[in-house]
Amino acid sequence: MDPLIHLEDAGVSLGGKPILRHVEFELQPGQVVGIAGPNGSGKTTLIRVLATLLRISEGTGSVLGADVNSDQVFRVRPSIGMIGHNPALIGELTLLENLIHIARLAGVSEERVGTVLEVVGLAEASDRRADASSFGMRRRIEVAHLLLTRPRLVLLDEATSGLDNSAHELINALRDRTVADGGGVVMVSHDQKRLAETCEEVMGIASGRLVNVQ
Repeated sequence: MDPLIHLEDAGVSLGGKPILRHVEFELQPGQVVGIAGPNGSGKTTLIRVLATLLRISEGTGSVLGADVNSDQVFRVRPSIGMIGHNPALIGELTLLENLIHIARLAGVSEERVGTVLEVVGLAEASDRRADASSFGMRRRIEVAHLLLTRPRLVLLDEATSGLDNSAHELINALRDRTVADGGGVVMVSHDQKRLAETCEEVMGIASGRLVNVQ
């Protein structure tokens, strides 16, 4: 079975400064891998590579079978779901309208929107504007987005930071759904302990290099 992600001796330099160096990384279908490291260690740069938003400067890499340095990435991007540091919603739309917009773009039945709103506990607050909603509510809508579109590859960049236990359970439900569908999950965090509780394998990143820690 082909890996979902394969990086070999991959490096990224920005403005002439090396950010990632000699990265070796592979993610198999059904696998959940955590990457732990402090701020400035290269975590977010790596996630951007895995999301096909950033090209590598050296080495080779593929995501969902697409060369990360080619136009093939446009074909696989709809199958990649990402939750980053800050919730990415349209502020002037309600929470419900944000999900309907996503469903239309993804070609998903709008009938499923109500179901995922129930799952994330926001059915009663669905008419609230996104820019008037709390951080936790906006984060829950991002989880609802991925439950709605069911991407094959899920990337979580500090997605659980500042959330309560019930929100952590939603992230876990998203992880389990993705794995059950034969996809894979990469979770990035500064909290190695949390990753160890959630992921079957944890790697560390420091000065742009990946090392096995679990």
